[in-house]
Amino acid sequence: MKRRMLRLFSSFLCIVSIGLAWAAFAPIPQDETIPPERWQTGTKAVLPFYAGLYNDFPRTNAPPDNPSTPEKASLGRLLFFDPVLSRDNDMSCSTCHHPDLGFSDGRQTGMGAGGTGYGVQRTGGVVFPRNTLTQWNVAYNKSLLWNGSLSTLEQVIAGTMVSPEEFASNPDQVVDELRTIPEYVHLFDAAFGSDAEAVSFVNIARAIATFQRSLISNNSPYDRYAAGDFDALTPQQRRGLALFRSSRTRCNDCHSAPTFSDDGFSVTGVPPLPGTEYDPGRAAVDPQGMYRAFKAPTLRNIALTAPYMHNGVFPSLEKVMDFYAQGGGRKDGVENMDVHVQGFTLTDSERAELVAFLYALTDEGNLAEIPASVPSGLPVVPRLENPGREAVQRVNRSESAEQDSGGRHPRVFTVESGQTIQSVIDLAQAGDTVQIPFGSYSESVVVDEPGIRLVGLPNSRGDHPILDGDGRLAHGVLASADGFEMAFLDLKRYSDAQVLVKNASNLFLHDISIAGPGLLGLSLQSCSNVRVEDVHVTAMKSAGVYVSSSEQVSLLGVDSYNNAIGMELENSVYSTIQSSHAHGNALGIFVLLQPHLQSKVSLNTLLSDNVVENNNAEFLGGQALPDGTGILVLAADDVESRGNTIRGHRRAGLVVVSRTGKLAQTVMDVGIYPDHFAADRNFYAANHADVIWDGGGDGSNFDDETASSVPGVLPSSEWIKPFYRLYWWALRLFGRPPL
Repeated sequence: MKRRMLRLFSSFLCIVSIGLAWAAFAPIPQDETIPPERWQTGTKAVLPFYAGLYNDFPRTNAPPDNPSTPEKASLGRLLFFDPVLSRDNDMSCSTCHHPDLGFSDGRQTGMGAGGTGYGVQRTGGVVFPRNTLTQWNVAYNKSLLWNGSLSTLEQVIAGTMVSPEEFASNPDQVVDELRTIPEYVHLFDAAFGSDAEAVSFVNIARAIATFQRSLISNNSPYDRYAAGDFDALTPQQRRGLALFRSSRTRCNDCHSAPTFSDDGFSVTGVPPLPGTEYDPGRAAVDPQGMYRAFKAPTLRNIALTAPYMHNGVFPSLEKVMDFYAQGGGRKDGVENMDVHVQGFTLTDSERAELVAFLYALTDEGNLAEIPASVPSGLPVVPRLENPGREAVQRVNRSESAEQDSGGRHPRVFTVESGQTIQSVIDLAQAGDTVQIPFGSYSESVVVDEPGIRLVGLPNSRGDHPILDGDGRLAHGVLASADGFEMAFLDLKRYSDAQVLVKNASNLFLHDISIAGPGLLGLSLQSCSNVRVEDVHVTAMKSAGVYVSSSEQVSLLGVDSYNNAIGMELENSVYSTIQSSHAHGNALGIFVLLQPHLQSKVSLNTLLSDNVVENNNAEFLGGQALPDGTGILVLAADDVESRGNTIRGHRRAGLVVVSRTGKLAQTVMDVGIYPDHFAADRNFYAANHADVIWDGGGDGSNFDDETASSVPGVLPSSEWIKPFYRLYWWALRLFGRPPL
């Protein structure tokens, strides 16, 4: 009996030893390492980026085995308009993608085989469940069709030709028919070489795809404005552009220049057509795809392609604006709603301004001419009327004025009595300074010209000029200009972001006071190399300072108090908060990695020599974030907290956690662990818990002296790696501390 017990005990010790050995050397789960070229932070996310709004288009989607040539495009144009490719010789690509209808068909949903007529008059054919997508700028799409089921134009064309609901063609029969037409044989030889295989099913698709890639819209009034022609947009359209780019509407987050599409898939909650079921969208073709997620299509030439959305449910752009203003499907409880679709308030004039700006994305300079005839001799589509063109001509300027472009020394402009700030900014060019005398101004200003200095002139007591939104204006200052400097100004009572800067680099924002009520104080999105110094911000419903998808942002001497969040660094890299003060907020400093954004990383953040105290307000609106917290690090990597004073918090001074539990999302497209966190020389006092760590992440070190922590023992830089791993697995076994 004793021997048996001894053997059992020995076996138990052996198992425990093996388990401990495994835990000591088993790798800790880590998130995927994202290489720098995929960070998508700062202005690199929109490179090539020159200044302000202007940046180049990305590379086209032409595959290596089908480089574009003029000969292919010419052949593809004729094939695009020729019904010879369909089984009954009654449909061409242009039947559903008519050039006069924005290369769409004007119908709510498309109609295929068996139909007669064109555009909205087409009847009697197979009715598709989805709206027909435009072919304008399809050259830049990395995923095609509403659900992204195909990745090349060549695949789409081949699939269309053999689909029984579309062309219903037999590839061999089509090729044989084309080989009987001498003109086509000659054109295929010119495009693909003179051999017996020049006329082939594969080359048909290649030629049409090449033609489609030539349908480029890149000289709209917006493009001319972005390139420096200020008068290319009307004042109404400039106001619409400001709304489009604002964090109130967030249109620009999914429809950013130059393509005005992010080539991704989002759930917006578009309602189904009466009598139809919900379309699963991306979920039908990708196991990881979200239910009811669809492609964010380009907005270029959008005025020509009504009706709108994947099922054509909205007949006008005004109805689309109303849908997003009410929060899309969020009010109906649609799951996995895109984080950018939150709802907003629009006046009738603001809605008209947004629509007017969308008209400014119209450019048919490369409109393909409908051929008078095609080599098969079959009839081609007729010209069609498009009421959208009349609307565009009515709203857009008929011609743009030339701007004085340089060859002069920097100038100083001062806002005079009777002038608006915007009217003076509109006169300035790179290197100029716009001075705002002391006083109160109720307006929103937009700065798109690079190298502008916008400075206030304080009075004799040092009081700054005031920009007052009066609770009715969205933004005080909206900028997308490299080299922008702003100083000596006070802003208050704008409903959204008091100051919003997007897609800009080399910024200096200093000596500014910002007061609510409003959503955000200072918002920096996709910016690079930014210095924010001596900024005071209070009474914001969200964050006092909000930095998203940016890089090399330094917040120095920022005083953020009585906001929901004092300072927030989201999906950004190489950023610093130093010598700043966060107090009286619900959450003092927040560093996080947020899912469903273009940037998928949050890296290399330094929090140094800050005072973070008494952040004990309550979050409103049921947020899952832990209020009563000084510093929260959520799934962000390589964060260092050094020399900070953290005191007086009813929950915790410092919280470092993974994105799990209440802080998780249903579908995650980013890492969840806060790897390589480091705390050193911080001072804690009067916190309910000085530090809460859920054990997530690899390589975290806490070298501070703490009065209390959860768990009671925190790893330090002196721990050897095997011991760290043992402790990490022990925390996994016995559970993470709750928030």
